[in-house]
Amino acid sequence: MQCPKCGFEQPVGAECQSCGIVFDKYNARRNDEAARRATEENRARSTRRARRLEHGLRFSFLVCALLAVLSYKYKDQHPKPDFYDQARLTEPLQVKTRTQPFQVQANGVVYTIDPLFDYELNGMVVSEYTSGELGDIYHHDRWKDFINIKDLCVIWGHNVAGGVYQEMSFSNSPWICRAYWPSQEVGTRFRQSQLSNNHLLTNRPEVNEAIMQSEPGDQVHFKGMLARYSHSHGKFRRGTSTSRTDTGNGACETVFVTDFEIVKKANSGWRKLFAFALGGAILSLIGFLVMFAIAPARRA
Repeated sequence: MQCPKCGFEQPVGAECQSCGIVFDKYNARRNDEAARRATEENRARSTRRARRLEHGLRFSFLVCALLAVLSYKYKDQHPKPDFYDQARLTEPLQVKTRTQPFQVQANGVVYTIDPLFDYELNGMVVSEYTSGELGDIYHHDRWKDFINIKDLCVIWGHNVAGGVYQEMSFSNSPWICRAYWPSQEVGTRFRQSQLSNNHLLTNRPEVNEAIMQSEPGDQVHFKGMLARYSHSHGKFRRGTSTSRTDTGNGACETVFVTDFEIVKKANSGWRKLFAFALGGAILSLIGFLVMFAIAPARRA
């Protein structure tokens, strides 16, 4: 045999006749050292992979965050007038209804609906307000109003065809829709009788889903009834406007919706990009935080 340390050739035995090592102990130490080096190399490779993954997640988060900010700016922009089907954007239809008062239920609350007119509207959504969203202390908490699911501020007619809305801005609160124009000249071109803020009521899941998918810039069409409604034996009551020319408190249309359609969906590309980028940013951030949390223990 040949000594594994000094290479001296000798008869088979337990010790080296030249350097005196004990073969079993020497081989055991050498195997331990090889195992230690292999462990360190594996740990180093794991650390390098983890760092590359951390850098990749950080880069992914930054890119997705930038795309989310960019697409958020454009996803609710109002398209040009030629995007819309102008032939359908006529005055709302309002006819005295024959429907008698009826009751519906939502979240355990029974509501009495008192229809006044059958109503149909085609319009362009300029702003919206979702009931029960973060910061809304009125609809669900105070009023127990679970059927007014969304408010849509809508324009039609000359306001869309003339493109005046592109020079304006709009916003919604729990009660009203506000329109802002930069100058008196723009204000004189805007017809307030061709704007309405619609409190949309429904207890039907398919109508609810269609309404919730509507967003600023969309062209929508809905049918229903202008109605008063109440619950808790009249302790909560809400009325409706029956004219497009009134202003101030009570000028909003309260509509119990039976059919809702998004005729043309605006900014589809920007909205898909925003959803993708926002989801990517959230997942990347979570992944980075997880890797950052476990990395110190692994490296130690």
